[in-house]
Amino acid sequence: MKRHIPGLHSWQSDDTNLLEGLFLARVDKALFRWQTRKPYLELRFVVLEPKAYENKAFYARLYCTEKALWKFGWFLRDFSYDVELLQHDQIDVKALLGLRGVVRTSHIRVNGRSYQNLDAFAPEVEWKTLNCTSMAHTDERGGRDGL
Repeated sequence: MKRHIPGLHSWQSDDTNLLEGLFLARVDKALFRWQTRKPYLELRFVVLEPKAYENKAFYARLYCTEKALWKFGWFLRDFSYDVELLQHDQIDVKALLGLRGVVRTSHIRVNGRSYQNLDAFAPEVEWKTLNCTSMAHTDERGGRDGL
């Protein structure tokens, strides 16, 4: 016997909603997830530029494991996190909100789930330079998006 259940297919992830490329973004939300083996900081970013993606949001993770601390520190420095808190090895989730910087993203599929990767960071002041560089790379590739 078959039953029709409208919307059943809609639970499946849609990879077309994942953003890839170079974005000027602002941290909109931050939450620590303390899993025993791989604790991470879940971040919600809102895109400020390019204008075509303005106000679109995406979630990404920054892991807090010993091996991943270099990337976590890179993010904090480039997004101008409070230097004094950083020197004392302290993370204040409220201090993360509103931080702005440049982020390069991609996505990966693991065990049927899609995750947004944070590949690189840069301070906000470098946006114009990096954006012009990525545009030059886009033109050389025949109009494709991304780096």
